[in-house]
Amino acid sequence: MEIPRACVFRSLKRLEVQIINDEKDQTIFSLENKKVKVKSDMAGALELGKAVAKECLERKIKKAVFDRGGYRYHGMVKAIADGMREGGLEI
Repeated sequence: MEIPRACVFRSLKRLEVQIINDEKDQTIFSLENKKVKVKSDMAGALELGKAVAKECLERKIKKAVFDRGGYRYHGMVKAIADGMREGGLEI
């Protein structure tokens, strides 16, 4: 498997990150703020990023390509990426 893609989705009430294997066109796993039990704010986005990194490392995924899904790279999208880096995932 090549490097998987970390795809971000955000709405007013929900933040979600999917780790996708594009070679097989399948989602490896996905996490959202309600599963991790964090709010959809900046601190919650950072914690969601850390939870995604932890899950990736448990599945022996050390690198991922960050797909911001067309959203600007600031605010909660940037906080998710920062949390993933703090969690030990290389993006």
